[in-house]
Amino acid sequence: MAVRTSKNDYARHNLSDEELVKLFVETQENRYFEKLYERYSEKVYHKCLSFVKDIAKAEDLTHDIFLKLIFKLGTFKEDAKFSTWLYSITYNHCMDQLRTNKKRGEVLQEEPIEVPDDVDLNNIFDGDDIQAKNLKTALDQLTVDEKGVLFMKYMDDLSIRDIADIFNVTESAIKMRLLRSREKLRKKYLETIIFLTILAVKMIELMRNHIG
Repeated sequence: MAVRTSKNDYARHNLSDEELVKLFVETQENRYFEKLYERYSEKVYHKCLSFVKDIAKAEDLTHDIFLKLIFKLGTFKEDAKFSTWLYSITYNHCMDQLRTNKKRGEVLQEEPIEVPDDVDLNNIFDGDDIQAKNLKTALDQLTVDEKGVLFMKYMDDLSIRDIADIFNVTESAIKMRLLRSREKLRKKYLETIIFLTILAVKMIELMRNHIG
């Protein structure tokens, strides 16, 4: 016997993100929004967690973002990609929270995302052998926005066009930001290596003098 598929089942399983947005805006039926939440809540949560490094705060941020999303869905443009648009809301909300907390003097991790040891960031350094620990130290010396644009490109693998949409600037402006951020990161990375090398030499000399 054939099983009839209800509209609810169809909404849950077959509609695209953009179709779900359109239907929610037109009907205000929760099932369409619930499907978007089901698809993206985990992704948004993990993105928030990478920013604040705190489970409770990440959960609060995720809740706030989806609450904000309910009121912003009416502004979504049909020719846009929903996942990129949601990433933009997530990124900007987390960045605003980081800046606000920094002004209040709250202690938070400043780097938005941890850089795993096996992540290939060689594109930033034109194939140089990168040491993750030194790279993290160098990243600490970049601003939130500088790190953000680098992470979008090299960690989240977003296109220049997607990043430009998130920052609401031209693609040329993003290319310039990437260039400047890459060069600053390269400079800080090299400075870190030089500093650690000098420090190691000094430590060896002190140990030798102490032993002698």
